[in-house]
Amino acid sequence: MDARAHPDPASERGSPLLPQMTDDAFRRVVEYAPSAMVLVDTRGAIVMVNEQAERLFGYPRSALIGHSVDLLVPQAARAHHAQFRDGFLSTPSPRPMGAGRDLHARRADGSEFPVEIGLNPMPTEGGTLVLASIVDITERKRAQQVLEQALLEKTVLLNEVHHRVKNNLQVITSLLNLQANNADDPRLRDILSESQNRVRAMSLTPQLLYERKDFSKMDLGDYLYRLPQLLRGSYRESASRIELRLERPDTPVYLDLERAIPCGLLVNELVTNAFKHAFPPPRHGEITIELAREEDGSVTLTVRDDGVGLPDDFSLESVKSLGLQLVPLLTDQLHARLDMPTGGGAHYRINFSGQIPGAATT
Repeated sequence: MDARAHPDPASERGSPLLPQMTDDAFRRVVEYAPSAMVLVDTRGAIVMVNEQAERLFGYPRSALIGHSVDLLVPQAARAHHAQFRDGFLSTPSPRPMGAGRDLHARRADGSEFPVEIGLNPMPTEGGTLVLASIVDITERKRAQQVLEQALLEKTVLLNEVHHRVKNNLQVITSLLNLQANNADDPRLRDILSESQNRVRAMSLTPQLLYERKDFSKMDLGDYLYRLPQLLRGSYRESASRIELRLERPDTPVYLDLERAIPCGLLVNELVTNAFKHAFPPPRHGEITIELAREEDGSVTLTVRDDGVGLPDDFSLESVKSLGLQLVPLLTDQLHARLDMPTGGGAHYRINFSGQIPGAATT
């Protein structure tokens, strides 16, 4: 009969140091614990182990009881183990698993493996014992390494995609610029310049995602700060007469990737239209972009100016400008509602859900 299957209590009963639960009750708790349990006295000698500890370390119970716990410690760590043990006993308090540094243990065959150890001090008449609960985390470490490798490969792939997208959009912008420089018709040059701005508006989205190292959502406030600066460079003649102002909440407003590009293009068209038509020379004025979160959780994006305003018979359904023709289409892609308050200059108010699909709610 295997002695380990029914350990002889007498082999561990001789020590008066065992906690008084009674002794039998305590031994049962330790013996049937799901993890390896090792009870150590103040000298570092092993007082009790359970069957799980025998299986984990490959030692029979008789080879552990009464021997130093250093038997289970890797050779390189033994020199400091007594110091760590004394430090724990100087101010004994429970230490949960996972707390502190990476730990390793040593089997009977000399092999070492990563472990998590929980420590519980147990005052007795003969001094404080320490009950160590030990779990082999080899498989967890292996799974973690697989996940880290997959994450690294994904990051490399996303970086490569970003650079390819960025380079391709830069090529398109350069081709449009080259075509504009060779065009004799001023109207054609303006059309090509507006197309460049649309490409820049689209390329700004992956650029911000790459900078944040978060490819799931975009900080809309950062986008609205950067985009008008790009547009200002395209309208140098009027930029000196026009102020750009951004109002944004203190907390970030995030937008999922699916809606980020249509939102950027929508702002691009509205701000471009204001630059082109709201302030004929020598008129000065201001373009305001306002981002606000409503009480119901939705987001309102406002683009307004104090320029000459829209014609009395203005209608997005009958407008001839390509840019403004895109506004209703982009609004639909954003799943938003567009309002155009009257009075003063042009005023566009876009309201859409602030909830990112798939994000946790509280």
